[in-house]
Amino acid sequence: MDEPVDLPEGTEVALSVVEDGDDLDDEDRARLHVALIEAQAQAERGEVTPARQVLAEIRTRRGG
Repeated sequence: MDEPVDLPEGTEVALSVVEDGDDLDDEDRARLHVALIEAQAQAERGEVTPARQVLAEIRTRRGG
């Protein structure tokens, strides 16, 4: 919270996450969309690495 609050002990309050979007400008957003389209095309061509393999490689590098 950005403001001090003085509520009695035990007061219940409802909280919600407010999404203000992101910090991408038009150029960054366009690059992101191109990257997502290419990633989808790679996946459709079968040019993917299974998540298990990626995680195993990360664990090996970290020594765990």
